[in-house]
Amino acid sequence: MRIIQGDCSLEMKNLPESSVDLTVTSPPYDGLRTYNGYSFDFETIAKELYRVTKTGGVVVWVVGDAVQNGSESGTSFRQALFFKECGFRLYDTMIWEKDALAFPDTRRYQQCFEYMFVLSKGAPVTTNIIKDRKNVSFGRTITGTSRKADGTTSVIGGYGKAIQEFGLRWNVWKISNEKGTIRKEHPAVFPEQLAQDHILSWSNPGDVVLDPFLGSGTTGKMAILNGREFIGIDISPEYCELARKRIEGENNVGLFSEEVAL
Repeated sequence: MRIIQGDCSLEMKNLPESSVDLTVTSPPYDGLRTYNGYSFDFETIAKELYRVTKTGGVVVWVVGDAVQNGSESGTSFRQALFFKECGFRLYDTMIWEKDALAFPDTRRYQQCFEYMFVLSKGAPVTTNIIKDRKNVSFGRTITGTSRKADGTTSVIGGYGKAIQEFGLRWNVWKISNEKGTIRKEHPAVFPEQLAQDHILSWSNPGDVVLDPFLGSGTTGKMAILNGREFIGIDISPEYCELARKRIEGENNVGLFSEEVAL
């Protein structure tokens, strides 16, 4: 397990090509947080993520848009389209629905979500889609028809089968904002459940998980707790140390084969 202190646009160049199974990260965007004054080179990072991702691997890019001069920035869409230019598929555009608002606005509907772009290098090799959505029709049998392009109809798939108690989760995830003392130590901590559910969905035990914007170490903590290998990068020495203490403290062991460079 490794935590690397440095600029991820440079440090990722030292990672082998096609060496990462899954990236789960949330970059700073639109100046909504200062992150100790650091900035990042998005286009170089996107290209490096494509290079280091294995064929069939996935990048989960959690991002939102600021409102600037009365207009949403559109940063998220520009980034998603650039990832496609790099060669990624935009496999799914998911939504993280929050339970609290950081920037209330009285002149527009309150924004309570961020995008979770699921980007794949070719077809994903791992899709452990979580099945926890309660079916209101549980116990009934599947019936009905679907209409074809020529106007004719045919019976729907699974016709006559019993409806299971739980169906596949939809791509809007309502997950509570992270709470606790860790929020006092980092300006933007995403929920442990969000990181864990993506790790479970797009990787298997033993796979390599990367977070190039390590921050408080949420992705690293959940990757290790779920039996994955982990690489974290952050430009801030303070955040690297925060993440190291958090991950090692939660697991009560020394995890890293490489010391944090301070």
